[in-house]
Amino acid sequence: QVQLVESGGGLVQAGGSLRLSCAVSSRRTSNIYMMGWFRQAQGKEREFVARIYRHSGFTLYADSVKGRFTITRDINLNVVYLQMNTLKPEDTAVYYCAATDSGRVLPVSGAGVNYWGQGTQVTVSS
Repeated sequence: QVQLVESGGGLVQAGGSLRLSCAVSSRRTSNIYMMGWFRQAQGKEREFVARIYRHSGFTLYADSVKGRFTITRDINLNVVYLQMNTLKPEDTAVYYCAATDSGRVLPVSGAGVNYWGQGTQVTVSS
């Protein structure tokens, strides 16, 4: 059983920063292949934010966050981070951590993700 536990959300003014964390709880963390972040704003569909290969560290970002957000991982601690800088009101959403295992690529559509976190609210005020 794999559990993803997010933390670090909150309220911040536009232009500010937040760092989200996602801790992987599992006896088989070595099977985790990719991890990433998605977000869903109220009344909108879920959208991809960023993903990272657990071992190589290769990353991919949505155009809307490129240059402002950075995804990193700590293999030893089994934690993935999302550093969010220069936040904008349109970044307001519930942010979800996601993971795949067994060599599966984490899809930007979100379909086929093996594990999801419970979500953490990020609110950016103007």
